[in-house]
Amino acid sequence: MANAGELIRREDHGPVARLVMTSGANYNALSIEMIAALTEAFSGIADQPVRAVILAAEGKAFSAGHDLRQMQAAREGDDGGRAAYESLFAECATLMQAIGALPQPVIAEVQGIATAAGCQLVASCDMAVAAEGVRFGVNGINIGLFCATPMVALTRAIHPRAAFEMLVTGEFIDAQRARELGLVNRVVPPEKLAEETMALAQLVATKLPAAVRLGKRAFREQLGQSLADAYRQTGAVMCENLMLPDTDEGLTAFLEKRPPSWAVQPMTPSAGKVSSSQ
Repeated sequence: MANAGELIRREDHGPVARLVMTSGANYNALSIEMIAALTEAFSGIADQPVRAVILAAEGKAFSAGHDLRQMQAAREGDDGGRAAYESLFAECATLMQAIGALPQPVIAEVQGIATAAGCQLVASCDMAVAAEGVRFGVNGINIGLFCATPMVALTRAIHPRAAFEMLVTGEFIDAQRARELGLVNRVVPPEKLAEETMALAQLVATKLPAAVRLGKRAFREQLGQSLADAYRQTGAVMCENLMLPDTDEGLTAFLEKRPPSWAVQPMTPSAGKVSSSQ
């Protein structure tokens, strides 16, 4: 069984942490081990002075979804695999929710294909940059398995009608269509994918960290609220944001037509440092 360090490589680029799935030979399938490795990697970042996170992958695929060989092998259990499946989907849900709960914005850097739970992984990130030619799908229906758990993230990322069409037809969409639907933010040439994703992450990293963290939490929370509750909650968030000394300085600097002098200074890019996730 592979450990976290064999499945995830972490690269530190100043204020940006880049997590790279390294199981390219297995199309970065979300096996039990990969899910655990990703969950561990994200949990280790939450309290660190990281301002943005990139989730990338080696090989021809960002992720082809769950490991079907592993799922089929689970059928040999006395219960036909039910307990294993329940555990798999529960752990996968924990991972997807951990991405949303992470204080820092997470940007998916997508190449090749992102299918089923791999598409779910993209949809669970806060933003996504895709290379031209990438294909997205929730294709389980083609083998008799409706992608019910990927549906949760997908219907929160794109219009429900578009999501249902993908789910019930099993057809792929290309990167441009994914951008039109809102599944990805930017589509770039393949040779520019890493560079453009890093540029977006570094841009996020120049913003006031406390404001970004407040904003991400508020954004996620208001999505599931009624209109009235959302306005109440976001009003409270804006009040909290305005009480920050650095926000006071930001507003004053704007009115005085000068750059803000924040206590927490914007971070600048630095050379990447590579390490294994432990």
